[in-house]
Amino acid sequence: MPDRSRQRSPLALTVLALLAEAPMHAYRMHELIKRRGKDSVVNVTQRNSVYQTIARLLRSGLISVQSTERDEGRPERVVYEISDDGRSALTTWLKDMLGAPAREYPDFPAALAFLPVLTAKDALLALEQRAGEVDAQLVQSQAIARQLLDGGLPRLFLIEDEYKQAMLKAELAWLKKLVEDLKSKALTWNTQWLRKMAAELEGPRAAGSNDK
Repeated sequence: MPDRSRQRSPLALTVLALLAEAPMHAYRMHELIKRRGKDSVVNVTQRNSVYQTIARLLRSGLISVQSTERDEGRPERVVYEISDDGRSALTTWLKDMLGAPAREYPDFPAALAFLPVLTAKDALLALEQRAGEVDAQLVQSQAIARQLLDGGLPRLFLIEDEYKQAMLKAELAWLKKLVEDLKSKALTWNTQWLRKMAAELEGPRAAGSNDK
């Protein structure tokens, strides 16, 4: 039997959650994900990703084929439904994903780890650009959420946007402080200083290895 814990992903969770509402075909799932704005938290840029996820869930027995629709003039569509094991996996995944922070490796922290590869000036320009884009994302997210709330959508269905806005606000505040430090040269570097630091940091290690 496939390891069901290894089938877990944001998109797999989304597919199970949709099928927990009602049986549906893949096109309908993709349509609902985009209509409800869930494409901001799951990557469905390529519709084929939905089909690939469905195939994995089928193999693991978390979903099954309910029926096949054959409408005249349209391609045949397979309708899927969630299994009892799928409902159990859905609640288990949700509890785990809510309760335990995942060990993730996003691009931005990796880039920050090697910031000195750039000149301080280039780093400043790039971070200023990022701050502007983060600010624009925050404004857009707030506007959309405000529109949906004013339209009567309960806050419960916008919790992920609330979290996204909180993360964007925190990142923007941190970026602005970092940009200020780079501009004032409270944080700066150059080639000579980097070489000196490299020698100092490697010195104790080299000495320790020679003592062995």
